Amino acid sequence: MDTLILRFLLSTLVVSLLILAILITKKVLYKHMSVRTHYKIWYFLLLSLVTSFFPWNIFRLGEVPQYLKSLLSTGKYSTFRGESISRLDHSAASNTDLLHDFTVSVNKSTPDVIYHTFITVWVIGIAMFIGLAICSLYQIHQIKKSATTIPNRKINEMLAACKEVVGVKRKIRLTETDNVTSPITLGILQPHIILPKKTRETFSLAELKYVFLHELYHQKSKDVFVNYVMLLVQAIYWFNPFVWLALKRMQKDRELACDAGVLNLLDEREYIEYGHTIIHFADKSAERSYGRLAPGIGGTKQQIKQRVQNIANFHRDSPLLKWKGKIICAVLGVFVLLLTPFTAVIASTDDVFDFNGKNTVYEDLSSYFDGYNGSFVLYDASKKQYQIYNSKMSRQRVSPDSTYKIYSALFGLESNVISANNSEQMWDGQIHPYQEWNKNQNLSTALGNSVNWYFQHIDQEVGRKQLNNYFHKIKYGNEDLSGNLDRYWMESSLKISPIEQVQLLYALEENKFGFKEKNIQAIRKALLIGEQNDRQLYGKTGTGTVDGKDVNGWFVGFVTKAGHTYYFAVNIQDENGRASGDKAAEIADMILRDKNIY
Repeated sequence: MDTLILRFLLSTLVVSLLILAILITKKVLYKHMSVRTHYKIWYFLLLSLVTSFFPWNIFRLGEVPQYLKSLLSTGKYSTFRGESISRLDHSAASNTDLLHDFTVSVNKSTPDVIYHTFITVWVIGIAMFIGLAICSLYQIHQIKKSATTIPNRKINEMLAACKEVVGVKRKIRLTETDNVTSPITLGILQPHIILPKKTRETFSLAELKYVFLHELYHQKSKDVFVNYVMLLVQAIYWFNPFVWLALKRMQKDRELACDAGVLNLLDEREYIEYGHTIIHFADKSAERSYGRLAPGIGGTKQQIKQRVQNIANFHRDSPLLKWKGKIICAVLGVFVLLLTPFTAVIASTDDVFDFNGKNTVYEDLSSYFDGYNGSFVLYDASKKQYQIYNSKMSRQRVSPDSTYKIYSALFGLESNVISANNSEQMWDGQIHPYQEWNKNQNLSTALGNSVNWYFQHIDQEVGRKQLNNYFHKIKYGNEDLSGNLDRYWMESSLKISPIEQVQLLYALEENKFGFKEKNIQAIRKALLIGEQNDRQLYGKTGTGTVDGKDVNGWFVGFVTKAGHTYYFAVNIQDENGRASGDKAAEIADMILRDKNIY
């Protein structure tokens, strides 16, 4: 829920900044921009939304938004959700058969009811806009239904001639009805130009030419399609006054640009006649709901007044003005590209791992999970085969919690913060919730007791920049360390899926990343949980505790058996607070035993 809110707020910020940039550009460079440029720069709003869904992780472009996330986590790297660690709320559970699963609770400063209320109000607003859109579409349907084809040969020949002049090759259906007061243009797939019923009686054929040129120019500019896109934007950002202002200005600029486009097709002596034509369609009640989707030559008296003033002052664009417009658009385009990483953060889809599923056997192990929502992933290195229960959850990235400590230890060793022969760190005397934490620790005891302060100290010593490099090197989940440096791995920014946990353990055991072999062996030794016969079990638990509830349980590791190695990960989720690392380890123990692996 928090991630959704964060993305939404950042999205609003980006859109608002872009609108401000466009308005300032229009104001400051007003005389250096043609009327058409004034309209077209609004397209950058659409561009920013399109780039929101660009796959930035391709070609490592995802590092840009990650870096920006780090910048947003200013100061002490506080997170947006306002997390804090509670010393009092903790799970004292331990598993004497496997590892101690000590955890501390992450508290939310903002209750869930706030998020639920926020989402509910937002969705209600969208629903209202969808309702208005449906009403508009119904009105359009009624208009089209009531409209009849204009059989007049001369009028249709005039329309054909205007299509030739404007450069529109699509088939346009020309109709008339009493349900409109000024000509409008409809349809994306099947374009229509609809005239008021009495237009043929009150307008000469020469005057109808101006009407056709105007409506056809809307078709050529794809203004109907743009209207639908902008309506979608307004529905999503209905609460943002900048969006309302932008859409209103864009609508006005659209008509001015259309007028300019038509005037460029006419002789100067026809300008006055064109102006008289649009004055005829001035209408106080022109802003009907369907008008959002159907551009037309008409408008309110105030709108018509400004358009007529522009027609009176119209001059064809000079080559210099055209070049200025191109340069302004290019500069604004660069600005949008600089902003888009923010949008990419918003649209990031890095919460789900893209797994190809090759050489995978999916099996039903629901009986082991006993009502828990969870996943099991096993990788047989000898057969290079996956066995997966719950495909969806196996790809879903969640907080690694204490399982991340495997890699924190590795990075500490690689950075010489600790060494394989001297990994001890001194306890600073600060009292922690668990007695096992309140003493000096080495790598084995720190991993065995899941001592937070030991690994937080390592992270501080390694530093955020180097940690980022390491996480990028091994491609750890979403590689997002934008959360607080002391707890980015505890129900915060860093996330990883069960499949990735298994793949990383395999790569680590095989030393695919080129780390020092003695460091790999030090980690391996510290992860050893137990031995029986010719089998060794290595692993680490993790528990995500939020507001005193265990909501996220992990057990990851591997088993060596007679020269074979099996890598596994169990993750369970439970909003009611029963999903602990202990329970995940218990489930893994049963499955591995029944599979005769351990």
